Amino acid sequence: MITKTDVETAAGRIAGRVRTTPVLTVEPAAFGLPCPVTLKLELFQHTASFKPRGAFNRMLAAGVPGSGVIAASGGNHGLGVAYAARELGVPAEIFVPESTPPVKVARLHALGAQVTVTGAYYAEAYQASRRRAAETGALVIHAYDQPEVAAGQGTLGRELLQQMPDVETVVVAVGGGGLLAGVATAVAGRARVVAVEPEAIPTLHHALAAGGPVDVPVGGVAADSLGARRIGDIAYRVAVGTGVRSVLVPDEAIRRARRLLWDQCRVAAEPGGSCALAALLCGAYVPGPDERVAVVVCGGNADPADLTR
Repeated sequence: MITKTDVETAAGRIAGRVRTTPVLTVEPAAFGLPCPVTLKLELFQHTASFKPRGAFNRMLAAGVPGSGVIAASGGNHGLGVAYAARELGVPAEIFVPESTPPVKVARLHALGAQVTVTGAYYAEAYQASRRRAAETGALVIHAYDQPEVAAGQGTLGRELLQQMPDVETVVVAVGGGGLLAGVATAVAGRARVVAVEPEAIPTLHHALAAGGPVDVPVGGVAADSLGARRIGDIAYRVAVGTGVRSVLVPDEAIRRARRLLWDQCRVAAEPGGSCALAALLCGAYVPGPDERVAVVVCGGNADPADLTR
């Protein structure tokens, strides 16, 4: 588990190194919903996702050896690690699966990281990165299942409470669960959390049904950013301990949410970043007419060309 104190400490540690991302309240008619929705636009963070928050916190808390840092990622975590490493002046080695979009691989190279593409999905890339870390002694920065990483991601939830003190429900996408763990910890006692996963990658949903983390198949439109095979232990414990509600959404709802974010707000989210809104659009979560809902748009690392076709 992580605590609110861990999130507060992380916020102080990474202050000045990450952006305070904006919120945008959208009228009900824009998305065809019974209430306004406030979007937490974390895709405007450095590297277009929330990942630098956890990466900076892990590096600054643990200290980085001369061999640098190493991470496995579907793309966004690697970008966050590569960015933080560049800012702190340390080398970064990133392992990504073959499903990683070329736009993300290109950005990793642009940030100065050494990139290895291996395995079909995140789990294979992660195992390869662990073998490499054993050889080099580099600091491992897990994509989601480390306390410092989860606490860093929780600074998003802390920030949201400052921007929207009356929020009642926070809707957030789940892959391995680092963002979920951090946000649920930060808002515990203030707001409920709805965790949204693609039907094709139900890591948390199946873990809650089984009584603990289990492996699940990985596929679908959001596999590059939400494609963890198993929910993290930290996220599972936080979800159970804070009463997180888990819902699933089909790929078509994710595609529709991505299109609506562009059409109505000119927000170019990636599929994983559109997953939380999809839960409201398809009825997986139905808010009340006066419910104060925040939806985290957690990433924007995708080629936006198809949004204009």
